[in-house]
Amino acid sequence: MKHFGLAINLKDDPEIIEKYKEYHSNVWPEVLESLHTIGITKMNIYLLGRRMFMAMETVDAFDVEKDFPRYLEQHPRCREWDELMRTYQEPVPERKPEEWWALMECVFEL
Repeated sequence: MKHFGLAINLKDDPEIIEKYKEYHSNVWPEVLESLHTIGITKMNIYLLGRRMFMAMETVDAFDVEKDFPRYLEQHPRCREWDELMRTYQEPVPERKPEEWWALMECVFEL
């Protein structure tokens, strides 16, 4: 089992933040199914102000660079969801140029 931490910001607008939270209280079934299909076994997203932290648990074979693109190919609704969510998000300044959600370094594990 692998674990990942990723970060992104929401746009600095209280209405956008509330709408984003609303969407995530009722994620589309095709999105949830596709995330499982690519090997994500658990995902939590935490919010502080407008900074979000995603904690993800995956199967050992999961590869961020290979499997996230597969998620978008699984179902047209996944691409639609991703495009919609990106309208609420802003990458963090610390990200690599090719990243949307920035992969975080694990510095402690208990």
